[in-house]
Amino acid sequence: QVQVVESGGGLVQPGGSLRLTCAASGINFNLYAMDWYRQRPGKQREFVARITSMSKTVYADSVKGRFAISRDNAKNMGFLQMSSLQPDDTSVYYCTVNGGVESYWGQGTQVTVSS
Repeated sequence: QVQVVESGGGLVQPGGSLRLTCAASGINFNLYAMDWYRQRPGKQREFVARITSMSKTVYADSVKGRFAISRDNAKNMGFLQMSSLQPDDTSVYYCTVNGGVESYWGQGTQVTVSS
């Protein structure tokens, strides 16, 4: 079976940093694109960043210059390095792994930015 698990969330003060991890199993990870989304209660799910199987990256305007997405195919892992965090970044962050035919989602990890 395919599993996608996010980790690394937590509480951080404004201006701080966190690194989220997305661990995938049960797939040939290097053939998949990996996306990060976030969603706050009562809000629409928001695209954050994408890294393709060829390591092309795309960022939402709201995080561009502050977040960096990367992947380590040998470890079947992807990452989202978040810096200069703001209260508006508070959300549950989700990783999704996409092969063009199928997509797999993790359970999410909570990020709270507050002083």
